[in-house]
Amino acid sequence: MLSSRTRAGQGLPAYFLVYFLLVDLLGYKNLGKEEKVAWSVPVRYQGRLYSVDHTKFGVGVFAPTHNPNARMSARPSEQAESDAGQIVLAINKAVEIAGPYFSWRAEQAASGTYLNVLNRSSNLFSRYEFFRDRFLELSDEYQRRKDEKEVTKTEHDNGATTSVLFPAAHLSQEAQWNAQAAVDAFFSWTEHVFIHLAILQGRARTGGDVAKLADSDWKSKFKAALDLSVPDTKKHYDALLELRQQIRNFMAHGAFGKRGEAFEFHSGAGAVPLLLTGKQKHKYSFTGAPAFVDEKAIAGIEHFVEHLWAEPRAPAREYIESGLPAILSYIHDGTYAKVMTSSEEMTSFLEYLMYQFDSAANMDW
Repeated sequence: MLSSRTRAGQGLPAYFLVYFLLVDLLGYKNLGKEEKVAWSVPVRYQGRLYSVDHTKFGVGVFAPTHNPNARMSARPSEQAESDAGQIVLAINKAVEIAGPYFSWRAEQAASGTYLNVLNRSSNLFSRYEFFRDRFLELSDEYQRRKDEKEVTKTEHDNGATTSVLFPAAHLSQEAQWNAQAAVDAFFSWTEHVFIHLAILQGRARTGGDVAKLADSDWKSKFKAALDLSVPDTKKHYDALLELRQQIRNFMAHGAFGKRGEAFEFHSGAGAVPLLLTGKQKHKYSFTGAPAFVDEKAIAGIEHFVEHLWAEPRAPAREYIESGLPAILSYIHDGTYAKVMTSSEEMTSFLEYLMYQFDSAANMDW
């Protein structure tokens, strides 16, 4: 029971590759969990006993203490360090050779329900809030200083010149940049949060469903999370779709203009803006939808967020903002259907689940 981590063991690959290689593929015995140990696999090298363990501090090769009277583990001997190096070398070679097995294993895992879907929602929403708040601050400062001007008079031999600067012009430009970044960050967040909402509502049930939804466009993700037959939801959908189209044209396709104005057409009427429509049938137009106004775009987003987290999706907000992953097996055993019925059910469930995650992270079995 007394063993020490070898230095050479630091060269092992990821813990799951070691486990799948030794236990699943090669049939080595797993001694199971111990305090602060997730799994332990005994191995012999040149007749000498060692173990490959995944502990709270990572996977490693451990050398036993052979003194039967010892009360604490001893530092690994030179022989143990040498053996551990050879064990690590053998495992790394085997992991490389076993590549096709790992690919098959990954395909099997992805098609099942014993999966956790990582939750980055809070981080993505914080990015949106950062740019939104900066936009609002700059907009307020612009309003306070919009009438300011800085007059500089420079004397020359043959007279003087006067230059006038308006500080508010730069504030307006910077506010616009932050508004555009906020809109982009918002859509990035929705691409993620819609998938988690679909899972919590039982509309994406397997790894394959989640992967397919992740590869789909924004419209498909929205429809998987929200019901377009609800009038308010459809209204938000149409407004956001128009905003998304404009921000995509502007930021992802060369930033010619918010409405896709890429050219000016020379005519007897003067210079006429020629717009890229993004449509196959009619690629160009003189007219298009009005360009989005930064203030209205941010206000529309805020109204949608309120709508998104209204009942009956309020329990989902608690879960998603907890940072916990979505656990697909909870769809199939009815857990999510139960806890999505009320905020009280969800709060109680989250307390239990957070305790389980904390215990697992600390390997407190």
